[in-house]
Amino acid sequence: MTRVKICGITNLEDALVSIEAGADALGFVFYKKSPRFVTPAVAKEIVDKLPPFVERVGLFVNCDADEVNQTMRACNLSLAQIHFDATDEFYEALEVKYIRVIRAKSKEDILNSSDYRLVDAFVESYGGEGKRINPSWFEGVDCSKIILAGGLDVPNVANMSQFGFYGVDVSSGVEKTKGKKDRIKVSNFIKEVNHGNISKSSQ
Repeated sequence: MTRVKICGITNLEDALVSIEAGADALGFVFYKKSPRFVTPAVAKEIVDKLPPFVERVGLFVNCDADEVNQTMRACNLSLAQIHFDATDEFYEALEVKYIRVIRAKSKEDILNSSDYRLVDAFVESYGGEGKRINPSWFEGVDCSKIILAGGLDVPNVANMSQFGFYGVDVSSGVEKTKGKKDRIKVSNFIKEVNHGNISKSSQ
C-alpha cells in the first residue's frame, strides 16, 4: 500500500483535514525561505492536537544537526527529512530518525542509494514549486523504498502507481494558495492513490 504524506502543513485545520482524508504523514517546513515555513512553536501547537498513529515529519534545509535535534524534540516530531546535501558528520550527529532527500537531476541520481529515500525534482528553492520528475527515470527501477515528490497532483498521481513507490509526498498539488490546503484536492488526491493501489493489486 502506497503511503501518503501531505507536506507544508501550516495550520491545525489542514492537518486534521489531511488525516481525515487518510494521510499517513504530515510535513512541517522549518526552512524560513519557504512560503510554507512554520516556527517550532506553531508546529508544536498543531502536533499536540493530532490523533495517534500519524507520522510527524520535520523538513530541514541548510542547518546544523543541533538545530534538527532540538527542533525535533521540542515539537515531538517522529522523522527528520533532510532536504540538502549534508555531510557524513552531520548525519552521525543526528539523534533522531531521518530520511534523506535526493534532489534528482538525472536517473543516475535515483540509483545512488538502496536505502529508503525521498526523491524530489531538483529546483534551486528546495522543492514546493510543483516541478515533476520524468516518469521514465523510474522504468526498470526498484521503487519499493522510494517516496516520490515533485509536481504530484490529482490528475497525475494514479498514473504513478505502476512503479510501486513506497509513498508519495504532495504539497503544492493540493493547495488553494501557498501554505493553505484545499480540502477537496486533498481528499481526491488520497482517493486517487488508493485507487491506484487497488488497480495494481488486482493485476
